[in-house]
Amino acid sequence: MSVQSTKLDNGMTVLTHNMPHLESASLGVWVKAGSRWERPEEHGISHFLEHMAFKGTTTRSSREIVEQIERVGGELNAATSIEHTGYFARVLKGDVPLAAEILSDILRNSVFNPKELARERHVIEQEIGASLDDPNDQVFDLFQKAVFPDQAIGRTILGTVESVNSFGADQIRAYMERNYVGSRMVLSAAGNVDHDQLVDIAADRFSGLKAEGDLEPTKAQYVGGDKRNTSKHEQAHIILGLEGRAYNSDGFYAAQILASVLGGGMSSRLFQEVREKRGLCYSVYAFHWAFADCGVFGVSASTGEKEVSELMPVILGELRAAVDTISDEEVLRVRNQIRAGLLMSLESPSGRAGQLARQQILWGRPIEMAETIERINRIDAARVKEIAGQIFAGDNPAVAGNGPVANLLSYGDIVKHFSD
Repeated sequence: MSVQSTKLDNGMTVLTHNMPHLESASLGVWVKAGSRWERPEEHGISHFLEHMAFKGTTTRSSREIVEQIERVGGELNAATSIEHTGYFARVLKGDVPLAAEILSDILRNSVFNPKELARERHVIEQEIGASLDDPNDQVFDLFQKAVFPDQAIGRTILGTVESVNSFGADQIRAYMERNYVGSRMVLSAAGNVDHDQLVDIAADRFSGLKAEGDLEPTKAQYVGGDKRNTSKHEQAHIILGLEGRAYNSDGFYAAQILASVLGGGMSSRLFQEVREKRGLCYSVYAFHWAFADCGVFGVSASTGEKEVSELMPVILGELRAAVDTISDEEVLRVRNQIRAGLLMSLESPSGRAGQLARQQILWGRPIEMAETIERINRIDAARVKEIAGQIFAGDNPAVAGNGPVANLLSYGDIVKHFSD
């Protein structure tokens, strides 16, 4: 199962992983531009552009875009994140040229019709409203603001009603001119695909693409702080965070394993102690967000108002204990879980295409599966305890609470726990 890579003259990379035993293929264009790349007046424009890309080109109406792909049994979708945006399709093997041509059309020839702009503004307003009604969405928005205040990386991906209603066609085109450039774009495909065929399509359809754009975003600065919103919801949603590790850092894999040991599944420490032993909540897990130049380690939990005061001390105790007590058996279990997940991803053409694209964007090359597994297998309990000691020694935690959180441990007491 070999991966082929070709860089076009404009800097765009074409990646394929041929799986000839399949009858289908997944392909997409991933752009190294997400909400981090937005200027203050552009808050939400990355996501808005993702929506508008399907709303008509110089050769197809919005209806024709979806009809042509669905006529052959295929599907189109897109997603915006903090550091990249993806536009992707899944089709039968014989329809790969059609899917590639449609993807190039929406990214190169979108017209941004005023009526479509107005209609999509309203759609995104509803999406923002739905997010505001979801207390779990809101606590993560508060958490981002606490971790990265006054920075693009700390703002919501959706934007605000006010910012979305300010976007016009010229503003969208200016954003694309700066960011949708060859050196930041990857055409990635997995499944029953022909590499040379995709290279030829990309070279033709993206021939006029500018190679370079604006400089990279300003380096993110982890800050930390306290953001709480007391409301009358039934559940209190709480997140505790500390500075983590970037993708390219030496501690990335150890931090990922630490998050899984503490809260990555039903056998994890937090699940067993907080839910199974004490019955303090239904949902509790740990996570590690890694970005190009920074990272965030966090624990998320939802609990009832009566349990709020007890919950945080138990979580803090588990973090403290991890520094000295993580075992080789726990690390081996997590390594096996990660390894299984990686190998299983090879069986999904959609997952594999996205994986290759993200590797190209983050590391400048696709990473061989054996190389990734070898890096993970080098991590032992001593290394995980070492990274736990570094992360949990931070004296500037980020705390977010939403719901009946009046009895949540004070920020000062949480800080004191880490500084003792």
